[in-house]
Amino acid sequence: MEHPVFPAVHIPHLAEAELPLVHRVKLEQPTAPAIDDIEGAVHEALAGNAEIAALKPGSSVAIGVGSRGVADLPRLVGATVNYLKKQNLAPFIVPAMGSHGGATAEGQALVLSRLGIDEARVGVPVRATMETVELGRTKGGLPCRFDANAAAADAIVVIARVKSHTSFDRPIESGLCKILAVGLGKEAGARNVHRLGPRGFTETIPELAAIGLAKAPVACGLAVVENATHRLVTIEAVAPAAFAAADERLLRQAKSLLARLPFRNVDALLVEELGKEISGSGMDYAVTGRTDIRGMANPDHILVNKLAVLRLTEATHGNAIGVGIADYMPRDSANKVDLVSMYQNAITAAIGEKARIPIVLPTERETVQALVMTSWADDRVGCRYCQIRNTLTLDEVLVSASLLAELGQDAEAEALRFDEAGRLLTLI
Repeated sequence: MEHPVFPAVHIPHLAEAELPLVHRVKLEQPTAPAIDDIEGAVHEALAGNAEIAALKPGSSVAIGVGSRGVADLPRLVGATVNYLKKQNLAPFIVPAMGSHGGATAEGQALVLSRLGIDEARVGVPVRATMETVELGRTKGGLPCRFDANAAAADAIVVIARVKSHTSFDRPIESGLCKILAVGLGKEAGARNVHRLGPRGFTETIPELAAIGLAKAPVACGLAVVENATHRLVTIEAVAPAAFAAADERLLRQAKSLLARLPFRNVDALLVEELGKEISGSGMDYAVTGRTDIRGMANPDHILVNKLAVLRLTEATHGNAIGVGIADYMPRDSANKVDLVSMYQNAITAAIGEKARIPIVLPTERETVQALVMTSWADDRVGCRYCQIRNTLTLDEVLVSASLLAELGQDAEAEALRFDEAGRLLTLI
């Protein structure tokens, strides 16, 4: 790890900033019934897959598992392993996470272990490698690289959450096709997709996925969808020929269940934490209203004048990708950024904008003061201030009086409190 060391740059007139009183409110988010019997749902789904049913006893099956914080991932993987074992097959796990984990086999195995996926807990080997084989080339000449262990198996099952992408809007975003093209493509696959920017997602992912489906022994995709409370609502086994259609259909469902802020304009948005397990780019652009990628339009449903981030989650392990869309952050958090991890992520994904360091201030108090003082609001009372835990957790937020009135709710007012070191105590 390589961490920066920022000086304590005090801006004296920030002490003049008046902070708004805040009100703790609940927000209603879209919902759908959650699946309680995950193991039963996985077994029922896989039982309908003809490709798995046709495998001979003893056949090796690579289970591709990604690095995202999918709800109940150990249960999903464990149920898949158990089902395949009951069919007298020989499953094993392969990391399907592109360049994550520092683009090393050891790092990718560690990522899975941190998610609860290792041999001791799921009962089958984790075979991590960055070695790939070439399965073919796209019309533009890009090679389709594919995990060597998965390619050598008798069959492949990939587990993928279908969800919106962290930066782009298109019919197919994150899901089955992406885990084939990028996840099992390892670092080379990630580079081939991201190097072309938006075109990589609209053109390259479908092409690479099609090559993988044609040339690799893909038997099934286990596609899942989560609701706004991060519970699984859909578990579906998808035949290889239906990957693209399932991605499009389930993406519409996933987007209909996303949590959002119900405001058109926010003067000052304070995000308490960012992390890779929250969003691939640290913070969901559909919540912050900021894609901030040259040539790409920001979402038009919300405008955030100024944005500050306070802390990095432990699970992000210093990768602060996405912090580049913030305007301010405190020194303590900035000094915890792992530049190697963040820069590697940004360069592989060709989104350097997301890795830029915002203005770094000595304390969380001064960070919040700068956020409010520069928010373009007329005064403290009129400031449209909103504070969220992160962009995944939006069932409870803190808002100023102007946003409270917009919600039509009543709630007691409280002051933003800080300890002697300037650390914010008034949190979600």
